Amino acid sequence: MGKVLEGKVAVVTGSGRGIGRETVLLLAAEGARVVVNDLGGAEDGSGGSASVADQVVAEIRERGGAAVANYASVASSEGAESIIQTALDNFGKIDVLVNNAGILRDRMLWNMTDEEWDAVIKVHLYGHFYCARAAVRNMRDAIREGKQLNGRVINFTSHAGIRGNPGQPNYSAAKMGVVGFTYAVAAACERFGVTCNAIAPRAITRLTDTIPEDRLRQLAKMRGFPGWDAPNIEDVKKKFLGGAPTSIAPLVAWLASDESQHVTGQVFMMTEGAVALFPRMEENRFAYKDGLFGIADLSRAMQSLVPKPASQS
Repeated sequence: MGKVLEGKVAVVTGSGRGIGRETVLLLAAEGARVVVNDLGGAEDGSGGSASVADQVVAEIRERGGAAVANYASVASSEGAESIIQTALDNFGKIDVLVNNAGILRDRMLWNMTDEEWDAVIKVHLYGHFYCARAAVRNMRDAIREGKQLNGRVINFTSHAGIRGNPGQPNYSAAKMGVVGFTYAVAAACERFGVTCNAIAPRAITRLTDTIPEDRLRQLAKMRGFPGWDAPNIEDVKKKFLGGAPTSIAPLVAWLASDESQHVTGQVFMMTEGAVALFPRMEENRFAYKDGLFGIADLSRAMQSLVPKPASQS
């Protein structure tokens, strides 16, 4: 099997470390010319260092790949435009956008500040929007002009958005927003050959390493993980959070390839040894009546829609 991304140009945001780094290394190994974007900041988004992206670019070039660095923040439209422009200036086009950049500012709802909320929403939700808008404009025009066949937008959501995490109302809101954004982009872009999908990864990264042990065990217990009380916290991490970041990159590469043209508007789970598809949220457990529901009607309907646990009956 040849290199599945030969001739493609890919941008991966937040690709200096973790999942982003492993992703950009694999895309380059599969023949893509890549833009390694990373602000080089801390887990909370503070600070910055060009060396983070530069080191990955050097590694790709040492392996015979083509890569350039970009150090802009995805949290501003100007930064996002510059990221996409880096691909155009150096490689002449953009085929693939991987929206991976992210930060954490964890706090319980009642203690969270406006700034902590805004910072996470800006990087995750605005960042996806800013970068996708800039990329899709170029993809659409290039496809219409016959300069390329298709385009790919690959977003990163999280179980925190789909299931909700205590202590992460900002992150959870942003990541569920990414799901809705993915559906909307897919619906708008399918007609001209651009697909949009999302991945909810399960892997141990520097962001998951910021979760305190007691909170990690609480999350594992809440989601029914049987080994939440294992003596060794590393065992809990491996089984609950997933394996190494390298396990996520192959799905990104497949979604970036021409083989995935028929797949759009989907949300996948990926972890070491498992891949799954999330169903779309649909109405179920209907209750009907003629005319409007009154409060008493709803009280009866809720007995079948959301029945009380036996302990409360």
